[in-house]
Amino acid sequence: MTIEEIIRGETSRVEFKEYLPRETAKYVKTVVAFANCQGGQLVIGVVDETREVVGLGDAALFATMDTIANAVSDCCTPQIVPDLSVQTVQGKSVVVANVLPGANRPYYLKSKGKEQGTYIRVGATTRLADADKIKELEMEGSRISWDELPCIGCQVSDAAIQKLCRAIDGYRRELQRDRSQNSPQLSAEQLLSWNVLRNTPDGFQATNAFALLTGDSMPFARTQCAVFAGTTRGTFLDKRDFSGPLFEQIEQSVEFVLRNIRLGAKVEGLIRREQYELPPEAIREMLINAQCHRNFLEPSCVQVAIYEDRLEVTSPGGMFFGLTLEEALQGRSKQRNRAIAVVFSQMGLIEGWGTGLQKIREQATEYGLPPPQFL
Repeated sequence: MTIEEIIRGETSRVEFKEYLPRETAKYVKTVVAFANCQGGQLVIGVVDETREVVGLGDAALFATMDTIANAVSDCCTPQIVPDLSVQTVQGKSVVVANVLPGANRPYYLKSKGKEQGTYIRVGATTRLADADKIKELEMEGSRISWDELPCIGCQVSDAAIQKLCRAIDGYRRELQRDRSQNSPQLSAEQLLSWNVLRNTPDGFQATNAFALLTGDSMPFARTQCAVFAGTTRGTFLDKRDFSGPLFEQIEQSVEFVLRNIRLGAKVEGLIRREQYELPPEAIREMLINAQCHRNFLEPSCVQVAIYEDRLEVTSPGGMFFGLTLEEALQGRSKQRNRAIAVVFSQMGLIEGWGTGLQKIREQATEYGLPPPQFL
């Protein structure tokens, strides 16, 4: 812990305490939240409001470390083992409890139980996780991706399988993927290997990914597109809702945006080229990312809002647990929906190298636009 880090203040991965609270839950819940998210540091000996380093006396240092270790061990489940150390900042000693992202999520307070004792970090605050967040944490802890789970009530037909296979093949041919005209057609066997389908004694079983890639059986798996007058969501000028297979929603949403932004011209020497006011490839990349990485446990839709001065794309769920915005912008990739990501990769919609956000920034620079904001 450095003075520069302290000056930056509390974040999703840093929390300050002037002293160790007597009420154990006040700091143990933050340890739980760090383990459930990207990890973090609990620093004892810094005033959170002023960021003043007050430090701890020699007699209190090791007693504080012992108290934290015992409290975390006694109060949390599954087990969390913070790395406790004494560090010197501006000549004063502080205790730092470093908590790594946990692999056995969800972590929670034993006394409150899973439903009332599971905490997460939201910005620089510690919040109680809702039921959907707890479900997502449970799947992470079980190494399960929601889109690979069986979709109860979704029927699998040969026609639906063939239609999806033809769609994937069509994208492969169009984007000149790894096949020639003589390559074998995609079949249900590949869908099984990608966890888009499951094999049961009674035949094929649909996963959530299969349902999302073949139909519109999920009410919140839609894309809401709108054009607003001015710079706020006051007056609609146009709006459309798109449902159906996710890749079709992407294409329809891209077309909607391009219809509703200005098309101008750029002169290069003697050649006049038409050019949209926003880069089409960046628009497409935004919409692909929104669908591929959204949280389908949240009862809301992907939203595409066109204003007088900007385009906003909102994907339910925000950043995937264990991944920060800074890491994503640097190219680190972590898939929330693994089966969908595999199919999108086969279709050439994503590369799987975490380059999507970087491409959006590069396209904006090439167009002479301000850097895009990722929130």
